Amino acid sequence: MLATYCSTLSPRLSRYPSQDMTTLSEQHISTIKDAATKLTGFKRRAFQAQVALDYLAGSPRKAERLLGWDRRTVQLGLHELRTGIICVDNVKRRGNKKSEDKDAQLKADICALAEPVSQIDPKFQTPFYYTRITAKAMRAALITAKGWHDQNLPCEKTIGNILNRLGYRLRRVQKSKPLKKIKQTDAIFENIKTANDASDQRADTLRISIDTKAKVDLCDSSRGGTSRCKKAVAATDHDMGIKPKLVPFGILDVMAGWLTIFFGTSSETSDFMVDCLEQWWNRNQAHYSHIKQLVINLDNGPQNASHRTQFMKRLVDFADHNHLEIVLVYYPPYHSKYNPIERCWGRLENHWSGTLLNSVEHTVEWAKTMTWKGLHPVVELVETVYQKGVRVSKNMFKTIADRIDRCSSLPKYYCYGKHRRN
Repeated sequence: MLATYCSTLSPRLSRYPSQDMTTLSEQHISTIKDAATKLTGFKRRAFQAQVALDYLAGSPRKAERLLGWDRRTVQLGLHELRTGIICVDNVKRRGNKKSEDKDAQLKADICALAEPVSQIDPKFQTPFYYTRITAKAMRAALITAKGWHDQNLPCEKTIGNILNRLGYRLRRVQKSKPLKKIKQTDAIFENIKTANDASDQRADTLRISIDTKAKVDLCDSSRGGTSRCKKAVAATDHDMGIKPKLVPFGILDVMAGWLTIFFGTSSETSDFMVDCLEQWWNRNQAHYSHIKQLVINLDNGPQNASHRTQFMKRLVDFADHNHLEIVLVYYPPYHSKYNPIERCWGRLENHWSGTLLNSVEHTVEWAKTMTWKGLHPVVELVETVYQKGVRVSKNMFKTIADRIDRCSSLPKYYCYGKHRRN
């Protein structure tokens, strides 16, 4: 359409007075060509179109033959002059290749330097063994270790963009490697999957996840987060002295996503955990009236392990009082991060990391404003003072142990018991 449209303009444009190109000297023609190279975009097209009107009777073909210009560009410039409509250039669609695509050797050298161990030569010693990889350090390493010259390398910012595009982005060090792995780890995980799937498929079963979080120090220390404010919150520069603490204990309804957080002002004990569990059940008993079995995902901590006599006694009493069958499904040692409640603790830590948790009220109110799966948690304060080291004698616990059925292959990590029928 553009070629047809411009051809209809030629008779009209030819009526404009024009000067023959032969009247110009070679110096004039060279100057016109040089001037065109110094312009870009619609400015160049406007200049070329005006030259065609003034010296070539508005003919794009003559401009191409005598001046070496693309006749389609001159034709577009004539159209823009006549209509006053300027065509916007889409420079990004012109396909300028990225630096690593233009030079494959640059890409290979950056990858070789960025990898902790070279895949090409096992004896290759990367210069980043004892330093962080930054764009500045990578550019210097390309010069010193790979023989590149400074003038042949992209700038520091471009090197950083190349590293990002190649996947070498800034990443946190993740706590993903378990400290140890016992022989039964795989079997324990298989048992967890079987027990959880069976629970989720039953209508009269409720699966919850319970665990405590690291104690919260009530002080003016920074938690390493950020907050949007005009003036930064001032925190103490040293964390010294004995500080009051809160013990967070969480109960998560795994399928529904309902989270309840208890903050204890005393010690983390078996009695504290079961008291929180009883308080949570009493509050939600109407909603869970159809539940006959309670499956609890938990880790094998010192206060809630399956061999902890006081913990097991309290759970048996809880089952009897509420006519429940309780199933304890333990995660293997050093793998407690897979317990669903652990993800809630990570969300809570990110939520309040930008404030100072210097009082009980402040800590509790901040916990109430976090969200888990779009819902705010129920947060309560437990001010009961608990005694540490409470145990059940062997003779007394024997009758309790007889009511607990344990898995023959995993007795410490899977056990269950029914309430006593009257």
